[in-house]
Amino acid sequence: MPAAVLGQTAASKAYTPSVGACPEGFALHRSVGTSNQTLSSAESAYISSRKSEVLPGAWKSYLANVQATSNSLPSYVASILSGDNGTTAYPTLGIATSGGGHRAAIFGAGVLNALDGRNGTSAKAGTGGLLQSATYISGLSGGSWLLISLLQSDFPTIQELAFGYNSSSSDSSGWGGWLAQYNLIEPSGDPVVDGVYDTAMVTELEGKRDAGFPVTIADVWARLLSRHFVNGTNSDNIDDVLETHGAGITFSQIANTSTFQAYGEPFPIIVSDSMSTSQNNSNRISDEGDVVPLSNPLYEFNVYEFGSYDPVLATFIPTQYLGTTNTSVCITGFDQASFVEATSSELFNVINVTVQTLLNSSVGTFFELLNKTIPQPGVELDVALYPNPFNGVANGTYLDSNQDYLSLVDGGEDGETIPIQPLLVKARGLDVIFAIDAAADTNNYADGSGLIATQNRTMNFFPQAYSFPPVPTSMSTFNVDNLTQHPTFFGCDSSSPTPLLIYMPNGYTPAGQTPVTNTSTEQVQYSNAEVQAMFDQTFTMATLEGIDSQWPACLACAVVDRARARINAQRSGICESCFATYCYGGSSMKSYAASATVPSLSWMLLLLSPISGIWLALLT
Repeated sequence: MPAAVLGQTAASKAYTPSVGACPEGFALHRSVGTSNQTLSSAESAYISSRKSEVLPGAWKSYLANVQATSNSLPSYVASILSGDNGTTAYPTLGIATSGGGHRAAIFGAGVLNALDGRNGTSAKAGTGGLLQSATYISGLSGGSWLLISLLQSDFPTIQELAFGYNSSSSDSSGWGGWLAQYNLIEPSGDPVVDGVYDTAMVTELEGKRDAGFPVTIADVWARLLSRHFVNGTNSDNIDDVLETHGAGITFSQIANTSTFQAYGEPFPIIVSDSMSTSQNNSNRISDEGDVVPLSNPLYEFNVYEFGSYDPVLATFIPTQYLGTTNTSVCITGFDQASFVEATSSELFNVINVTVQTLLNSSVGTFFELLNKTIPQPGVELDVALYPNPFNGVANGTYLDSNQDYLSLVDGGEDGETIPIQPLLVKARGLDVIFAIDAAADTNNYADGSGLIATQNRTMNFFPQAYSFPPVPTSMSTFNVDNLTQHPTFFGCDSSSPTPLLIYMPNGYTPAGQTPVTNTSTEQVQYSNAEVQAMFDQTFTMATLEGIDSQWPACLACAVVDRARARINAQRSGICESCFATYCYGGSSMKSYAASATVPSLSWMLLLLSPISGIWLALLT
């Protein structure tokens, strides 16, 4: 057998789910309840251990970094973060990082870098340590690329994450970085080599198909993403079809990494939307871009479970057994890490306007190869297909209770481009959410529309299940109040039963700087210098270094504000002025944007422009 065929067989085998008998006493479903929601015992245990063993030291380190900026904090801030009020007084912080392709992955990573206490520059700026202090972290689409790559590579520093431990390493199993300098679809630039590469993407799916599972463009997407965001690829082997390139690395295996075992990272959640033949399309935000109704179930993947807290389903299954639909025959290996991140960023249904449009796109070759190499009559190819473990679950108005497969797509296709929803689950008890928004709403900048979508979903469809702080109800308010021209706090009324939201938008260019963070979602190749420039500009936006010396204190004031209310302390000192400055509706909101901006180009115009590939669609 030729070496190339042997290599593809190895990758195909690693990507193929296994079928076997279920463990004795196996239970497929866990009902989470619709009013008094419950967490899995594994998640509860992880959170409890992280809060008791890791967070006390993390909060103290973060406090020391803030205090070193010479800002005078009210005594209650120090008492809460130092543990003087007991462990129940610590804030429960979640971080959500948005969709937006490579731009979102890079911007989100840049913000995390500014919050990472391991980065001496971030520690000195007074923002470092918040990443270590977070309890939860969620990702969507491009944000899922960031999050999954970070977790499965055992939580390296952001510089190591982006650029690898050793870019010249010949190790074919370790972490080689994002390899953003190579085109995501055509890494070599040589048509012959790239032709072999394209064929490999499809050939690697044959084992999964032969095992009885449908394969779609989402599986091809998974294999492409795996070369950049899963262990096993470096600059020496990126176009080597003999390597498995992360095939076989599953999302549930993240629980076995050393950092996770030591409770050393926030609990991770990936978000995906669902399409259904029974959906109510009148609940869509728009007919063009947001093709998923806000009322559709929103699914989450965490390392232990997959399912939805939405009351229409309120059921989970073990992530390890994704692909399983009964309690006798169990599937393992379906939860490939690359397939999960591909599912969360699956937007091919959006560009499937006509067959010709699809075939003329930059992924047209893969559709043709799928149809030629792995013909599957009757299989919908433009979504991620999952054997439906909830078939027969008749919980209220669950759309897919009679469907054999779930059709999952990009987590932002309902307009919620920031994965905030799982952080609103009341059983998780979050006090504060740090929301990173790098969507390409206007001129490849975020405009806040993702927050409005989450507010609408929460208020109009699931008000009993989730609570969300008030944000503007229209884009005009966002624009008039310049709410994307600086960080903004939403939910500053501490009597509100909602988390406080710290909104960190990629919505402006800092004054005096040249724009580098509003790159097009069409861009699928970045030099290392471009990535570093984006990191540097994002650092300024996240720390406000050289812009507002009080920002580290203001950020700390926001982080502890719900905890402050629990100990009946009054907001005082610098925290009062901070809330006046950064709260939505505050009296002295500032704009930190440069006066010169690039001409605006709306999301709608991008969508209606000639489609040259999936990248026009990857705007969420």
